Amino acid sequence: MVKKDKKSVSILIDELTNSIVNTISGDSFPTELSPLTREEVKTITKSNGWNFNWKKEIENKDNLVFKLTIEGNSNIIQGIVSISLLKDHVFLNLIENAPFNVGKDKLYDGVGGNLFAFACKLSWDYGNQGFVAFVAKTELIKHYEKALGARRVGSSSQMIINPEEALKLILKYFPQKR
Repeated sequence: MVKKDKKSVSILIDELTNSIVNTISGDSFPTELSPLTREEVKTITKSNGWNFNWKKEIENKDNLVFKLTIEGNSNIIQGIVSISLLKDHVFLNLIENAPFNVGKDKLYDGVGGNLFAFACKLSWDYGNQGFVAFVAKTELIKHYEKALGARRVGSSSQMIINPEEALKLILKYFPQKR
């Protein structure tokens, strides 16, 4: 089930919300996901606070890379996810919050949950019942079990989100898709 060039997922799921929530005002904002473009990826660099090489992800033809934005404001990227559509599931390669959505002074809660829910929805839409697999950083395995209902595969750091848990995430973040 694991892809050849496995990477470890290391995003904290701060809160499962219905969209993303401004940590200052408490206002909730609907989101949208769209493909990350080659032009946009030029501005997403380590010098701008991003941790991963998104250019490499977008250049890999096996990957689909999406950005999360607030509806009506597609210029400000809240988070990014790279996934691969496999025969019987979606494999989550990388996932990252925008630098301003990390740490105690982050601007929005719910970005990570939103991105995981999108991967589950894509799996469901492609006939794979919401199955999502990823490799977790060892220290975050228990966190993903609790926050997402993900299950560890044996004693490895590979995790899966099964259909029941996937559907919970999908309905939370994409209620209009019932």
